[in-house]
Amino acid sequence: MEAAADQPYHSLGMAEPQRKAVALMSGGLDSALAAALTKRLGFEVVGLNLATGFCTGQGRCDTVLAQGLALGIPVRLLDVSEEYLEVVKHPRFGRGQGMNPCLDCRIFMVRKAGEVMEEEGASFVVTGEVLGQRPMSQHREALELVARESGLGEKLVRPLSGRLLGPTFPERMGWVRREDWLDIEGRSRKRQLELAKEWGIPVFTQPAGGCCILLERAYSKRLKDLIREKGVDSLTKDDFALLRYGRHFRLGPRTRVVVGRDEVENTALLSFPGDHYVLSFPDVPGPVALVLGEVGEEELRLAAELAARYSDAQDQAPVRVLAQRDGKTTELWVVPMAKDDPRLRKLRIDR
Repeated sequence: MEAAADQPYHSLGMAEPQRKAVALMSGGLDSALAAALTKRLGFEVVGLNLATGFCTGQGRCDTVLAQGLALGIPVRLLDVSEEYLEVVKHPRFGRGQGMNPCLDCRIFMVRKAGEVMEEEGASFVVTGEVLGQRPMSQHREALELVARESGLGEKLVRPLSGRLLGPTFPERMGWVRREDWLDIEGRSRKRQLELAKEWGIPVFTQPAGGCCILLERAYSKRLKDLIREKGVDSLTKDDFALLRYGRHFRLGPRTRVVVGRDEVENTALLSFPGDHYVLSFPDVPGPVALVLGEVGEEELRLAAELAARYSDAQDQAPVRVLAQRDGKTTELWVVPMAKDDPRLRKLRIDR
């Protein structure tokens, strides 16, 4: 039996839940402030960082752990990348400007935080969402939708905008007063930066800096192109990961080429499993390139000419290219595609 909306559990003779919260922490400033405020109000706090496989930025886990250390709270790191693929493939509430399923993403993350809340014996979930900060996912109706669809309802607390939103579980329990929450609203971050200095939060990522690679224009174009080729339901975790690397070209309805841009990407491309050709240059410095899909002799030669354009081979001078697949090596001699060849722009997927 739930307590009446205007009465705390203890006034009805019911056992009082634990004063403990799970705080979703992205490495950004707002989520760190929300966790800090919750602790300052006397609650035990457990930080939670969810790795979806689509976050951008380097060292985000290190940033979250550093924030937890500075705030004196433990942080759990949870890999949810396999489950999150379904959110990306089939969002119920649409996408943002790119291929980002903003509302479905928030619902998924809050729902996972709710599961951890149960595991931890906590009583509510805290996020750093700010009313009016983001146009798709942080207007009032969207915040209410996330609370409802996640199943948490009033157990989902946004401390930074708490005074401006509906009543919360901690308020109903009598653990906090409404004025204990903040009333931050809109896109300005001046107040958050002041609080970070005051509360000693040493590190945080830039606003939206690690939100989601699905927001990026080039990645979105590559993903839309791949969906047209393979269909969304057939896409794998490796398919999504490969879209992050290199230059992408479409040679035919079911043939594409990925050309590495530097040594880091070349190494990454070599690590990808699957039935595809790997192109390399034994005689001159050059990129690693993958040729994927249905590849005949014509497509393979065109791919080699294209990849050779990004090698150190001299213009119009034949260069040797090795094409490896299934343990077999094919040797090709090709003339690199000219830098001003119109096919480069025509075939490029992510321009």
